[in-house]
Amino acid sequence: MHSRRQCRYLNEYFRFLKMTIARSQTVHTIPPARPRAAAAAPVPRPDRRFYAQTQAFGRFGIRWFDPQIMPEQHFHGHVELNWLTSGSMDYVIDGRLVEIPAERLVMFWAGIPHQTVALDRGPGDAARQCNVYLPLDSFLHMPNLGRLTETMMGGGMVALTPGTLGADTLTRWYQDYRSGDAERADILKEEIGLMLRRAAVTGWDVLLEPWIESVGPAHRGAASPLRYVVSMVRHILEHLHKPLRAEDVAKIVGLHPNYALNLFTDVMRVPLHKFVVRMRLIRARALLFEGGLSIENVAFESGFASLSQFYAQFRNAYGLTPRQMRAQFSR
Repeated sequence: MHSRRQCRYLNEYFRFLKMTIARSQTVHTIPPARPRAAAAAPVPRPDRRFYAQTQAFGRFGIRWFDPQIMPEQHFHGHVELNWLTSGSMDYVIDGRLVEIPAERLVMFWAGIPHQTVALDRGPGDAARQCNVYLPLDSFLHMPNLGRLTETMMGGGMVALTPGTLGADTLTRWYQDYRSGDAERADILKEEIGLMLRRAAVTGWDVLLEPWIESVGPAHRGAASPLRYVVSMVRHILEHLHKPLRAEDVAKIVGLHPNYALNLFTDVMRVPLHKFVVRMRLIRARALLFEGGLSIENVAFESGFASLSQFYAQFRNAYGLTPRQMRAQFSR
């Protein structure tokens, strides 16, 4: 005869089995080309105002759609991930032709002008496309990506290894994104970050070699604007916790400060000082969620010169104080 404690454990075990079986029988279907009813819009995040104020960083998003040829090239503030269910398509990335295969997750920095110029919709013209849009600022802050970050900022295009994920995972991500549930959205972004960390370890297939090289003072006058700006971005990311003056950043690439500032704004579509503040805010938000540091130490570890400056910038960007955001996350 079972004891009361054993019975309770058995009941919990059978309940777990029942939930597991039900979950395994859930079928994920690719969103149809013409849904019968429009899905509910995702609940706006606290930092929506920031993304509405600048073109340098796009907002996070996922969409399924019928693949199309683009009438002209465009660019936007994301690292973009593309997935085709069948067929193939050709991109032109800053004048370079690249073929995108089906059933491979392809990623590139969408801040470089790009355009779909040819398309094979596969058997029965039934191809569907899923795009995941990672804000550039969030991507640059993702830890332990190493060469993957360098490849993206260098203008490369890569396909993650076969089997990295499938249409069912992308469909679940899309459902999480459209759910309006902040917790599901955060889990979704963590899953994407972990997938990219795994890719940084296991590797990828190169579709377009990185071509934007880092430059220094010795290359003055011999590099393209994009190469200068990528070098400035790399220096900023490596020294966020330190004071960053425009003169010091310009000196890294051997340019006059005024020229360097104008060049940065022209390419990134955001002034250098706003870029620095944004990257510091992203770091501060991550440190707040880790929970191990005081608010004061979070501010200084993120490079803010004073606590009052940190509070003002944080509230302006997210609509919450650092303490309020930490409390909200801890619920």
